[in-house]
Amino acid sequence: MSPTSQGSSGPGLTSYQQTLRERVLAAPQVAAPTPWRPVFEPCAAVGGLVGIGFGVDPVRGGDLVMVVSNDGHGLFDAGTGERIARDRDPDPEGELPDVPDLSCPGLGPLAGTRVPIAGLYGGGLHATASGGWSVEAVGPDWPNERVLLSTGGGRHRGAHGETWWHVFHSRWSELRAVGFSPSGRTLAVATSSDLTLWSRTGEA
Repeated sequence: MSPTSQGSSGPGLTSYQQTLRERVLAAPQVAAPTPWRPVFEPCAAVGGLVGIGFGVDPVRGGDLVMVVSNDGHGLFDAGTGERIARDRDPDPEGELPDVPDLSCPGLGPLAGTRVPIAGLYGGGLHATASGGWSVEAVGPDWPNERVLLSTGGGRHRGAHGETWWHVFHSRWSELRAVGFSPSGRTLAVATSSDLTLWSRTGEA
């Protein structure tokens, strides 16, 4: 999530890059398009959020989101937003950032596994999902970053609201992680203070 060139005139940018930058700056934040629906209204507050990771419910097969914060670990059902497990005092042994694979012990239905975590210490989530969807974080007015959801060529080919959507603007908190679950059914944006999720049924 590297910032783009700063300044109102975009120093060092080609005319094409400057056009892209101005297009993003002019795009208002909008709701994600169908089939994406928000899971929270509008987000789940998680103070001191460090990172997030995805797991799969071993019984129902749905996406689960593990959240690591300064106040412990939590596990959410990505389809409903329900918090299904919480550990306020996790064992510090084998915890971030002192593990080479950036993973944490799972909890609740994910107990006995390790969950890769993307966030403050590195790592990453899926940038693409089935159906031609992609997501990226851009910083035309860095340090405020914007999350763009796109399909069909995105902002390089189509208009805002048609092939790409500015769905999140990190004005007050530091962006930690942006991406899809491995199944492609969940889109997550995590900042240092909250978690925002979108979900879709199936993989259409």
